[in-house]
Amino acid sequence: MTDLNPQALIDNLDSILDQEREALTKGDLNKLGGLMVKKEALINDLNAISELERETLTQVQGKVSRNQVLLDSAMEGIRAVATRMAELRRVRKGLDVYDQAGRKTRFSTRGSVALEKRA
Repeated sequence: MTDLNPQALIDNLDSILDQEREALTKGDLNKLGGLMVKKEALINDLNAISELERETLTQVQGKVSRNQVLLDSAMEGIRAVATRMAELRRVRKGLDVYDQAGRKTRFSTRGSVALEKRA
């Protein structure tokens, strides 16, 4: 546990939450890993303080909730991109079509796709 008093820990957590929000809004996902480690350490230190009153944490509670919404949105965006990329890879491999009898046929697109330039 650190030697800082509870209010100093809360102030540090508040600062990290602001940095986390800035990284999320700018899309700087690389910065989030380091901030997460610092945030977890501060939260562990705060959890170890037995005389900590609930009222002292209210100032950061809103920021934690706000950042969680931003993190959820970022994850949703990443999942959407991953899904779209998987769809594009599947389309590049070929096209599935169904005939009148309902049988699926795949047309491969793996051959050389070249464009001809004309003047």
